[in-house]
Amino acid sequence: MNRKNTLKQYAFVVRELVSREIKRKYARSYLGILWSVLNPLLMMIVMSAIFSTMFRRSIENFPVYYLTGNIIYQLFSTATNTTMTSLVDNKQMLIKVKFPMKIFPLSRSVTALVNFGYSCIAYAAILIFFKIPLDFTMLFFPVVVAAAFLFALGVSYILSVAYVFFGDIKHLYSVFLTLLMYCSAIFYPADSITGWMHEFIIQNPLYNYITCARSVMMYQTMPTEAELIRLVVWSIGMYVVGDWIFRVSKNKVMQKV
Repeated sequence: MNRKNTLKQYAFVVRELVSREIKRKYARSYLGILWSVLNPLLMMIVMSAIFSTMFRRSIENFPVYYLTGNIIYQLFSTATNTTMTSLVDNKQMLIKVKFPMKIFPLSRSVTALVNFGYSCIAYAAILIFFKIPLDFTMLFFPVVVAAAFLFALGVSYILSVAYVFFGDIKHLYSVFLTLLMYCSAIFYPADSITGWMHEFIIQNPLYNYITCARSVMMYQTMPTEAELIRLVVWSIGMYVVGDWIFRVSKNKVMQKV
């Protein structure tokens, strides 16, 4: 019973931290949360205007193709990028309040998931606009999102610890995210790339999540066995590794922060 009350208290703290992050993000925005809906739509329009004619023959419904990949990528990039500084940003609370250290990176990652939910409003509108038929395979989409979130959370734990000791990692990671975006086939078909780069893209875990999402949402097919194995292995594996690194580094982080 005591443990149950403790978990409820921690869940309440996470909700409050998530609420604080969302309010802070949209504090100076007139559109507020609406911007999370409009932003993916505007990016889709821009990217479609540039690339849709280039890949017209190889990609059907390019706007849906692009948006499916982009919202998964944005979930990962936002979660990991914002979580990286969570321990340093909350160092006063770490010192003064006896909360589990893990709450701070977790709350930032959950905030990214909430913003992803807002983006899904725009995504649903695009699916309806392009007359993508409803299918039972779409029920698997939350599973893909959950796997991508678990993968991002594991990476976030590692980055939040690394940033305490190596502040420059933030600048290096922004370069890595750009590379990751181009290696995830968000706005081009992976088959258009040949050689070792094609194999590199196929093995990219984020590309695997994007491909699974496109399969169930656009093409009404379930992911292949190989894709499902990669989905499970990458998400659980990265979370376990990230969680372990976070736990063994707690004392060093408290001394450094």
